[in-house]
Amino acid sequence: MYLNCHTYYSLRYGTFSEVDLLELAKENGVRILALTDINNTSACLNFIRKSIAFNIKPVIGIDFRNGAKQLYVGLAKNNQGFQELNTFLSHHSHNKTPLPDLAPILKNTYFIYPLERVMELEKKVFHDNEFIGISIEELKKIPFSSYKSYTDKLVIQQQVTIRSKRDFNAHRLLRAIDNNTLLSKLQKTEECSEHDKMIPFEDLKHKFSDYPFVISNTIKLLNSCRIDFKFGEHRISQNQTLYLNSEKEDYQLLVKLCEDHLHKRYSQPDKKVRTRLETELKTIRQMNFVSYFLINYDIISYSKQMGYIHVGRGSGANSIVAYIIGITDVDPIELDLYFERFINPFRASPPDFDIDFSWKDREDITQYIFNRFKNVALLATYNTFKYKGVVRELGKVFGLPKEEIDKLSKGNYDVKTLDEIALLVLKYGELIKGFPNHLSVHSCGILILEKPIHYYSATDLPPKGFPTVQFDMIIAEDVGVFKFDILGQRGLAKIKEAIEIIKYNRPELPPIDITQVENFKKDPNINNLLKQGKAIGAYYVESPAMRGLMRKLQTQDYLGLVAASSIIRPGVSSSGMKNEFIIRQRHPEKRKEANPILLEIMPETYGIMVYQEDVLKVANKFAGLDLGEADVLRRGMSGKFRSRAEFTAVEEKFINNCKAKGYPDELTFEVWNQIKSFAGYAFAKGHSASYAVESYQSLYLKCYFPLEFMVAVLNNGGGFYSAEHYIHEAKMCGGVIEAPCINKSDHPNIIRGKVIYLGFGYLKSLEILTVKRILTERQFNGAFLSLDDFIDRVVISIEQLTILIRIDAFRFTKQSKTELLWQAIFKLNASKAKTTQSKLFKPNHKQFKLPSLTTTWVENAYDQMELLGFPLCNYFELINDELIENIKAIDMKKYINQTVVLYGVLVNTRFHKGSNEKLMRFCTFTDREGDYFDTVHFSKVVDKYPINGLGVYACCGRIVEEFDFCSLDIIWTKKLSLLQDPRSLN
Repeated sequence: MYLNCHTYYSLRYGTFSEVDLLELAKENGVRILALTDINNTSACLNFIRKSIAFNIKPVIGIDFRNGAKQLYVGLAKNNQGFQELNTFLSHHSHNKTPLPDLAPILKNTYFIYPLERVMELEKKVFHDNEFIGISIEELKKIPFSSYKSYTDKLVIQQQVTIRSKRDFNAHRLLRAIDNNTLLSKLQKTEECSEHDKMIPFEDLKHKFSDYPFVISNTIKLLNSCRIDFKFGEHRISQNQTLYLNSEKEDYQLLVKLCEDHLHKRYSQPDKKVRTRLETELKTIRQMNFVSYFLINYDIISYSKQMGYIHVGRGSGANSIVAYIIGITDVDPIELDLYFERFINPFRASPPDFDIDFSWKDREDITQYIFNRFKNVALLATYNTFKYKGVVRELGKVFGLPKEEIDKLSKGNYDVKTLDEIALLVLKYGELIKGFPNHLSVHSCGILILEKPIHYYSATDLPPKGFPTVQFDMIIAEDVGVFKFDILGQRGLAKIKEAIEIIKYNRPELPPIDITQVENFKKDPNINNLLKQGKAIGAYYVESPAMRGLMRKLQTQDYLGLVAASSIIRPGVSSSGMKNEFIIRQRHPEKRKEANPILLEIMPETYGIMVYQEDVLKVANKFAGLDLGEADVLRRGMSGKFRSRAEFTAVEEKFINNCKAKGYPDELTFEVWNQIKSFAGYAFAKGHSASYAVESYQSLYLKCYFPLEFMVAVLNNGGGFYSAEHYIHEAKMCGGVIEAPCINKSDHPNIIRGKVIYLGFGYLKSLEILTVKRILTERQFNGAFLSLDDFIDRVVISIEQLTILIRIDAFRFTKQSKTELLWQAIFKLNASKAKTTQSKLFKPNHKQFKLPSLTTTWVENAYDQMELLGFPLCNYFELINDELIENIKAIDMKKYINQTVVLYGVLVNTRFHKGSNEKLMRFCTFTDREGDYFDTVHFSKVVDKYPINGLGVYACCGRIVEEFDFCSLDIIWTKKLSLLQDPRSLN
């Protein structure tokens, strides 16, 4: 009987979830219910899915509105009707046009016009699928309305938006936030009615008892609607089912691709390779995943054709078919990748192919997919109200001063001292927290479907210009819509650009084939970089934690790097098995201490669970769970569960099976706790192996072309560290760093021989238009000869020219910066008169006689800090304090367990909450020689000796050693003062 119900996916309007709506309906004895969110279909599929548990028949539709003004409610008679409604809404959403006053004629839908709207339009003629909706409050108008004679068109339209006074208050606050207005100034037309609630079904019928035809019309309308989507174990894949014209043709093509490419991967394929290939092909065909593989192959083929670099990872990296046809570059035979992690008979969803491209190439790949395939859209994600953010918004709605809002959002208050308004802000902030705020685009998910996209959802058109559905990944998988993950990352862009820079800077060298990863894996020079942790700039292995782990493990081969990539994840680390793995890696005699059953299952990782596959193996071989039950554990670890019920059932079976096998409880719960610690963190082994391939490609470039590689790193936004630190690394590799130069620099960084000229892009105050003018003029008319020549040729303000002079971009003139600044002021006219046009004739510049003016290196350093964000000299050169007795990072091993002082430039700092919930700090520094050392700041010194920004610190502490890796447990720190800018003394 309720055909106009809202959830909080009626964004900044509704006040509860689709599940809350179903619970409300059940409480009120409602057995059939329509969900009609405002211009949104986000909740529809999950509403249908969850309605089964409540024994409620679902009807879905859309409440069409321009702003808050309701025009009509559309209900889908069937799945085709839902598609029609979605198409209609999406057309107006994409084109940003208002919805029309009158509903379109759609074959498989119903439209209900509110009585008030019908009276406003003076609508007299209604199509077969059009009705007039009456709320309880509007019943009193019927006797006096000309529409009382429309007995076959009148239906109940009791809108449901709120449940209580609290919901109504929250609704008004959401409307005020949406309108960016004070609550006291919110227009009534922007709100729902206080009566927009659900009442018991029998009470509703009683309210309309004088108009039985209205009740019967409503029941008839709702009964004629039927929507059908299959969920859970009954779902079927909605992805594009064919790549060519038939399943037979698709399979023949996949087999041919494998035959054509087999010898490129295996020069002499043995029986193991061929058996694995045949088994996979058979399984892929049986499970109808052939088109999924071919579509991914198509995308990769286009990428290669365009000269793009890619990395294929995810569970699909366990597949020999994917390896042979080039989707991935991980050999599952070499790594003994567990086939059942890739595909098993219990798996309803296709394997994950997370395909990474350069962030610069990803948009073109996405455009290709939209052009190449028919039913394509991006996946959505929900941006929800965060507590701090919503408290700020509510503070503004209530008109609180900024200071009060800051205090409330940061939690800097004593509840006892708060007034009534502040308490309301906190109360409703807690209620609204977690509500959807707006729809956004999933970071990488693309849908390629068999049916039109609008069969499942309306779509929006975000700024990138690609249609985006209104549901998220979990909803998608529930209904059998499986995404293709097309990601953009900077690591591949660094590799691609480094190769281009090498070609330009060292043209005498032969072209680099970055795909020769097998050779890179065997290169002792590259492996030595891993062992020493010298991986700054290399994708995924450059963080202090990863470099430290590689030194502890003495990682010096590909398999070791694959393991390290997974061991560092929180799951292994938090279970305590990271240290145990290091011990067993470094001391082979310790491996025999492993449980013999686990050692037999996982010999490569010494009986320790490291990868997702290990959990599957242990669940299957140790606890006797079948592969379907083991896959439940795998999905539980990936965070894709909606509830823990299924996971809990498998947990009970795991424990009971172990008891039946006679394992001691201590062993059973130790293994189970390791499995649980993986939740949300574990990597598939193939995933780690894919990362390791890219790491080796980066390390090859870092090893043999360090300067070109570091320039590429800088030009692609760096990575874990700041630009300043990558510049430091370039210096350590023998590079000479030059500040931006009018004649040598570009917008990005460029390298000439061993000299790296920083790009104009680092000058944050320099306008992009100014840079374009400089580069265009230089390109067409050659280098600038002097300051006068520059002023004649480039239209520029004195403020912009001052930036260039202060960064010493005119140093080729051999004049001091101070002298150049005076010349610029005189010649550009201090009155700030500007022209937007270049001069037709060069003027004769008056030459001013100036006294001898000099600029000191300290002044240069301060100008660089202001304009670039960092000095180009070493911070140690700027120290203004006396140094006490200290040691160098390279000598730390000589002073284990001794208290020493090291001086270092801060590189990186991060906080960590320990098991005791107390805050710790970890820092990385470089000493005067440029060598790294790491510090640990326990809770007793974190606040007492803070680390405040970049600079040189005196670090006093005790040197501790773990697995030959030294760090400093801090006792005290002190930031050193720097030489003053001489200009500040005048």
